[in-house]
Amino acid sequence: MPRSVNAVASKARRKRILKGAKGFYGKRKNVYTVAKNVYEKGLTYRYVGRKLKKREYRTLWIARINAAVREEGLTYSQFIHKLSEKGIGLDRKVLADLAMNEPEIFKQLISSVK
Repeated sequence: MPRSVNAVASKARRKRILKGAKGFYGKRKNVYTVAKNVYEKGLTYRYVGRKLKKREYRTLWIARINAAVREEGLTYSQFIHKLSEKGIGLDRKVLADLAMNEPEIFKQLISSVK
């Protein structure tokens, strides 16, 4: 009896990996064993990058809020503490957007917190 290798499935698997490695440099794009390793590592970086993006945006928002609040004579931590005491539940993304695009409204918010 002939040996069954399921060539259709293995070719599809290789094709999927090589398609994912499209655009890579040198052997990384067309040699299956190399492409497989690089592609899997790329998937790992992609997963980690999604987590890092959230951290980096939060850092950016905090820096923007801090810069805007310091003009009014407060620090970032004092401002956030006073917001929580007043029960104002705006997140850092919204606060940073207000500080950048609506400075007058942000100044009113700071004065209401003081």
